Amino acid sequence: MKKKLGLVYGGKSAEHEVSLSTATAVTNAIDFDKYEVIPVYITYEGEWRKGEPLAAPAESIEQLRLERVGGKPDSIHDFLNGNGMPDIILPLLHGTNGEDGTVQGLFEVMNIPYAGNGVLASSAGMDKVVMKQLFAQVGLKQVPYVHFIRNQWKKDQEHWVGKMEQELMFPMFVKPANLGSSVGISKATDRESLIAAVEFALKFDRKIIVEQGVTAREIEVGILGNDDPACSVLGEIKPVAAFYDYEAKYQDGNTELLIPAPVTNEVETTLKDMAIRAFKVLDCAGLVRADFFVTDQDEVLINEINTMPGFTPTSMFPLLWQNTGTSYPELIDRLIELALERHEEKQQLQYKMD
Repeated sequence: MKKKLGLVYGGKSAEHEVSLSTATAVTNAIDFDKYEVIPVYITYEGEWRKGEPLAAPAESIEQLRLERVGGKPDSIHDFLNGNGMPDIILPLLHGTNGEDGTVQGLFEVMNIPYAGNGVLASSAGMDKVVMKQLFAQVGLKQVPYVHFIRNQWKKDQEHWVGKMEQELMFPMFVKPANLGSSVGISKATDRESLIAAVEFALKFDRKIIVEQGVTAREIEVGILGNDDPACSVLGEIKPVAAFYDYEAKYQDGNTELLIPAPVTNEVETTLKDMAIRAFKVLDCAGLVRADFFVTDQDEVLINEINTMPGFTPTSMFPLLWQNTGTSYPELIDRLIELALERHEEKQQLQYKMD
């Protein structure tokens, strides 16, 4: 029998459109002979809308913007269970209220198997400050950074500008701590642009992280697994823009991707070792994309991990695994297998407690 696979996408996030792109791409990779695909769309306002099972891949993003039918459900549980609870959920949500552990917690409470990372890894991986603090605990090398919250900035802007100029050097990269897909990120080259960048980032999050710019190559690796994760081949990003911004990732298609990345055996070994250590310190599961800087002296610095990397046609994660020998449909099958494996382990622990 076909497994009922719930695709959850959209969400209350600045990355809503990215999620829709990912969902569209995934429907074009799923084996409809194996799965009954149930679309579950979360609007910008947070309303959940479940559609009828898809008979074929989505032809466009607009097809997945489901119209509201009938009254609003009394609960998400009743809503999902309207035509039978999915056997497993594939969360395709990026950013806050989706990639940050909130929806994962909901699925845990509902006892539904779901693909990808759990509550802890998702929340820690979303908050770049917490993530970097955990990386430091296991000795992973990183670029210097400063972080603060909106209230601190508003109370004493001069102090924080001085602290950044004292501890870091221009150029600096200013980021919302809890967003991905390069949303809200700016490059600052002087005090004026630094202040403007912080004000811009504060439109997206209350917590800001400012990182030291570094002259280095951008290398990424995909990680797949649960307790025994494996790494893909390495990929290098060569953006045309000043940095790998939103347009470069999802719109212009001009960014050059080198897969496999041309690095020495020593750098590859170091990078993959650091990627696995990062995966384990956050207690990740399913999938992760780890991003690194490699300097001209072959020093490897971890930048961040992404616990729900994009699955759009131009996304690095599926391309890395494709070049490792795992096709897009096989990748989805593997993520579902890992999710069911992890859920079964949880169930066994629950039974032992009972």
